[in-house]
Amino acid sequence: MSAARHAPRFRRPRALFLLLAGAIALASCDSEDELAPAAGTSYTPVAYESLPGWGADPLAEALPAWVQSCASLARMSDDTKIGPDDIAGTAADWRPICARITTLPDRDSAALRALIEAELVPLHVRGATDDPGLFTGYFEPIIEAARKHGGDYVEPIYALPDDHVFVRLGLFDPELKGHSIVGRVEDGRLIPYRKRGEIEAGAIAELAEPLFWARDILDVFILQVQGSGVVALPGGDRTRVGFAGHNGYNYGSLGRELIARGELDAGRAGWDDIRAWLEANPEIMRETLAVNPRFIFFREIDGDGPTGAAGVTLTAERSMAVDPKHVPLNVPIWLDAEHPDGGDKRLRRLMLAQDTGNAIRGAVRGDFYWGTGRAALDKASRMKSRGAYYILLPRAMMPTS
Repeated sequence: MSAARHAPRFRRPRALFLLLAGAIALASCDSEDELAPAAGTSYTPVAYESLPGWGADPLAEALPAWVQSCASLARMSDDTKIGPDDIAGTAADWRPICARITTLPDRDSAALRALIEAELVPLHVRGATDDPGLFTGYFEPIIEAARKHGGDYVEPIYALPDDHVFVRLGLFDPELKGHSIVGRVEDGRLIPYRKRGEIEAGAIAELAEPLFWARDILDVFILQVQGSGVVALPGGDRTRVGFAGHNGYNYGSLGRELIARGELDAGRAGWDDIRAWLEANPEIMRETLAVNPRFIFFREIDGDGPTGAAGVTLTAERSMAVDPKHVPLNVPIWLDAEHPDGGDKRLRRLMLAQDTGNAIRGAVRGDFYWGTGRAALDKASRMKSRGAYYILLPRAMMPTS
């Protein structure tokens, strides 16, 4: 998961003329950019009767999330495109629906169902190969930390470093629109930023201000994987931290690595299993953590929950991270996926596309937000579900036959 993003200001303006040197080799897609549409994705209209479990979901539970997405859309100009290639129209296309959504009674699922059926059309999203979709889970961790270093509080939670540079390549070449790089300037040249192992060895100690000092390196690691979290301070107060930037590398899976080494079995490689192995092998803990080169920097935030990439507070069990190349942010989704509890239980419910994630890539790929704390971790860590989803778009956008 990645929480709300912003592009940091350039720290060394004189270096801007040199930033494109070697840039194309480093280019990578980033959710902070406008995205080009992905080829091979299809969107097929279906009837509501075809949606598995459509009549059983208490839809009104999704209203708080939807109202927040409507508020996000309201801040956009009428001609702002909602997603790539006009998949979901413009902000103006959503205004009539949002005007009605925000006036519905909080608990009236029947009224919401009637409105959806009258105003929106479900489209089955499929990739080029039509393989089953993959849905994982994420959560908001609670981490014990202090504002000052000392005692048990020795693991830094870093703010954005002074030498961190974020570049939207489309500003320099229209053909690179939708691509960005992260780096630092050294001897007048832009070079890749430091990997996790270098950072944890102290490479940015003089360049980044720790927001907090945590007790446990593994708590900091899971905070970085999730992208945001609650900080429990020694006196009992709590605050939140959210995404401020990253070091430019893709996520590397510890579970996959430990399975490949023969340390864990494929069926027992959830976070609790990974953590137990790491704690049993402290002498190689940091070396193993460096298998994931991606490093997240944070900022302190206000709010009742983590902020998603759509700029809204996430709602437990109703917000989902998606690949914005395929599914536009702030759009409602009907999900049909296996439940992490197994058996015949399924997740069939109305969701809102409100977040993105570095590992969330593909036409039918989602990350289900379970909420805050241990119970949410239990669900999220066990979720690796097959399923499908359908985006709901304004009926007025659909071509008439």
